[in-house]
Amino acid sequence: MKITFQKHIAVFSAIAAAVLYSISSPVSKLLLSEIPPALMASLLYLGAGFGMASINLIQKKAVSPSKDTPFVKRDFPYIAGMILLDIAAPFLLMTGLSKASAANVSLLNNFEIVATSLIAFTLFREKITGRLWFGIGLITISSLILSLPEPGSLSFSYSSLFVLGACVCWGFENNCTRMLSKNSPLKVVIIKGFGSGIGSLLLSFLLHENGIPALYIFCTLILGFVSYGLSIFCYVYAQRSLGAAKTSAYYSISPFIGVFLSLIIFREIPHVSFVLAFLVMAAGTYYTSTDAKKSRFLFFRKKPITHVQI
Repeated sequence: MKITFQKHIAVFSAIAAAVLYSISSPVSKLLLSEIPPALMASLLYLGAGFGMASINLIQKKAVSPSKDTPFVKRDFPYIAGMILLDIAAPFLLMTGLSKASAANVSLLNNFEIVATSLIAFTLFREKITGRLWFGIGLITISSLILSLPEPGSLSFSYSSLFVLGACVCWGFENNCTRMLSKNSPLKVVIIKGFGSGIGSLLLSFLLHENGIPALYIFCTLILGFVSYGLSIFCYVYAQRSLGAAKTSAYYSISPFIGVFLSLIIFREIPHVSFVLAFLVMAAGTYYTSTDAKKSRFLFFRKKPITHVQI
């Protein structure tokens, strides 16, 4: 019973991570009118770092000390990889977002599940069933449709390469984070926030990005706390029980929420190619998400499920 309850909490955390992150693309698109990409990436992660550090201080006073495993020497390569990839990924994403439709970028974000699953399969030997392979194929086809330039549509070419590059970086980063998920999720997010935020800030200085209104900086920090900090915290917590591939499967609903928000906020009228890509992506997401539930009987088994050793 306890294990079943933990699984329910893990799935809820994965879905919460998706919802919180879904607001990132449309709101970031608005803020990019005043904030350049590297500084945007920096502020998003610094907002996550400062916000989660504050929660960590409150938690220490309110509850007993955590029993999470402390970081050890073998964790350091994964920490370094996580930080470097989290510098590259948001910069690529913001660069693509600055030149593209928020709805298109939101949908293309789902390519992250492909990257995460393939890397988990290749490097960490996580199981990928035939159903999940089919879903991955559909998501890839949808991403290709979105990446083909077509006059008058929501699709784009060069900008899509930046977004897809960000998804690949986050695919590697998700698997680095997976190796750290036995540690405190709060500590992982704080390290990600400050490490990647400071790294992106240095990149922003090198690119001579300055003269930003204080109000926009504050709004971006808040967005970072909500859509990156709290979202990453929920994601890391979910990975403890679900593994990288299956957490990513539940997380894949985030782009669809982001699409609807973007279409409403920017009053965009989808082109036929975008609608086709959306339907293919939805089918791919269905197969990957239902595989996460069905292949292991995640909710209804009464004995422990040993799918991924972390």
